[in-house]
Amino acid sequence: MRIIVLMLAALAPSMLGGCASVTRGWNEQVQINSQPEGAEVRTSLAQACVTPCTLTVSRKDEFSVSFAKPGYQPQTVQVATRIANAGAAGFAGNVLVGGLIGMGVDAASGATHIVNYVVVDDFGVTLNPLLLAGQVHGGAVQGIGQALMERTVYDAASGQLVTASLMDYPLPRAADSPSFAFETRNVPCATNPLGVKGAGEAGAIGSCPAVMNAIVDALWRAYRVRHVDMPATPERLWQAIEEAHRVHTL
Repeated sequence: MRIIVLMLAALAPSMLGGCASVTRGWNEQVQINSQPEGAEVRTSLAQACVTPCTLTVSRKDEFSVSFAKPGYQPQTVQVATRIANAGAAGFAGNVLVGGLIGMGVDAASGATHIVNYVVVDDFGVTLNPLLLAGQVHGGAVQGIGQALMERTVYDAASGQLVTASLMDYPLPRAADSPSFAFETRNVPCATNPLGVKGAGEAGAIGSCPAVMNAIVDALWRAYRVRHVDMPATPERLWQAIEEAHRVHTL
């Protein structure tokens, strides 16, 4: 079974200043990197190194990796071999303004699973924390749906829309939504009396590119796949993995 594991964790208190990745490929070599470099690494298997480094870990082992670097907030990521009910797992992550996302990709089927999602935004002033969080959550799920599943399909001969109902046009459900970690770093706006900034589209703007970059980041590191069109359906991801594997084994 082919397994890719790549997880990205924020190292800076702002969650945007640094990141770290753990990549598990087809062999027992686990590559560990961080930006900036020089982070101290310790695993739950009693291994240690300084990034960038490579450790030897049995492919059957699940373990955690802890990163520490002076001036940065320590972080720990879990490296698993499977996602519950999702088969062989690969984890991907990519920091983008507004989001830190952990993405699971099944290398055998192309199925995806969002492991974690962190949002840090500037809304100037928070008037109602509960409504604001709900607005950001809903927008993020909207972008996730666009990135992973929503697609309009027309009949090539007649031009008839064939995804005209919710039986054929997929929308994200609660099971497709991650547990969001949401924080604000507000800087009051100087051009209105309340100091507020818009929040209506914030979640949707960041989530779509964050999801796609997380997927491509993992596929690039494992298979040198540099581009995937939206929506990143299991079929498209499986085709990309199979084509890359075919090219690299010719």
